[in-house]
Amino acid sequence: MAVYTEVSDEALSDFLALYDIGQVVSFKGIAEGVENSNFLLRTLSSQFILTLYEKRVMATDLPFFVGLMEHLAKRGVTCPQPVRNRAGEALGELAGRPAAIVTFLDGLWIRRPNVGHCGEVGQALARMHIAGADFHLRRVNSLSLEGWPPLFHAAEARADEVAPQLRQECAAELAYLERRWPKGLPGGVIHADLFNDNVFFLGERLSGLIDFYFACNDALAYDLAICLSAWCFEPDNAFNVSKGRAMLSGYERIRKLEDAEIEALPILARGAALRFMLTRLVDWLDVPPGAKVAPKNPLEYRDKLRFHQRVKSAADYGLMR
Repeated sequence: MAVYTEVSDEALSDFLALYDIGQVVSFKGIAEGVENSNFLLRTLSSQFILTLYEKRVMATDLPFFVGLMEHLAKRGVTCPQPVRNRAGEALGELAGRPAAIVTFLDGLWIRRPNVGHCGEVGQALARMHIAGADFHLRRVNSLSLEGWPPLFHAAEARADEVAPQLRQECAAELAYLERRWPKGLPGGVIHADLFNDNVFFLGERLSGLIDFYFACNDALAYDLAICLSAWCFEPDNAFNVSKGRAMLSGYERIRKLEDAEIEALPILARGAALRFMLTRLVDWLDVPPGAKVAPKNPLEYRDKLRFHQRVKSAADYGLMR
């Protein structure tokens, strides 16, 4: 999470007057992540997250995100719930940005996940995929294959400032994936951004999923590929096969992967790594002046991409069948 847009006391007071959440006792920015402006809002009786939607989030997509969180919660997935104002609306405007208040989830995100955490995430991801199967709204994944060339073109002129030959490496990988990207895999609603800081734990037990603002319709196995990179590498960017095995087996306890998904997993993982390398590269090169945000290093995902390029089959991730 991050803060790009400051909110004045007067604007906040006018916005909160539309809600029945009680007297506000504190309001402060949350300076993690890179996408939206987020604030922790405390009242006399509860806590909430206030989000101002920035950058890649389009206002027309917000009904999808709001509806999805409500839909998943009804089917047993613990996630934040939009707070509707007195008019019954979950979306408003604050400081010139679309804005929403959601409930606060208890728990901590894990900075150094272990094998058990990875297994829990695999199960939670599969449960979310099943719970979202009958969600009636659809949203195209704007950050899948068709969205990567514009990201690359936005950053290519300065890519080699970040690392030598990075522009050439990105271009070669993009061309490879455009030729080989799988089609026809089982699809549905995916989270598309289930990183450590979007999963809460209480002790060793997963307590909830947050930040559904990249959720969309895409191949379910692509979501799993994203999680393999997000959860199963060590701080030196070496892949931990025990963590990969735990995640994959956890997922398959809830939803069995089809043969086509297993075969496609290395390509999907390469695509997921390229996607996050490119978005981080764009952010690294274009931090808004005055933003209270620390962009993430794109070279982390260059290293992960290089690992995925060497993978021969899903067995290299720990799949035991």
